[in-house]
Amino acid sequence: MATPRSRAAELFGERVRAARMALGVSQEEIAQLADMHVTNYGRVERGEANSELHTIVRLATALDIDPAQLVAGLYGDGMLPDRERAFSVADFIAAKRSKENA
Repeated sequence: MATPRSRAAELFGERVRAARMALGVSQEEIAQLADMHVTNYGRVERGEANSELHTIVRLATALDIDPAQLVAGLYGDGMLPDRERAFSVADFIAAKRSKENA
């Protein structure tokens, strides 16, 4: 089994899986409703895919939930792979102030 792309992708996939299971439908059925191949859908549930916005919206529509439920709280430290650095506006302002005071 491949490693999840990021903690955010892993949590997103867990939420998609939980929503699907709560509905009692198969991966194949949701993939068909979301107009995607079942292999790609499986990758989403396993956190192996980096879903684009239109895919997130299609999945949420197929699952009959608000897309916000799938992505809520997926920000901040630890959500992105180590090779990427989360850089928020708060970090930017703090760095800018530090430079100005130096």
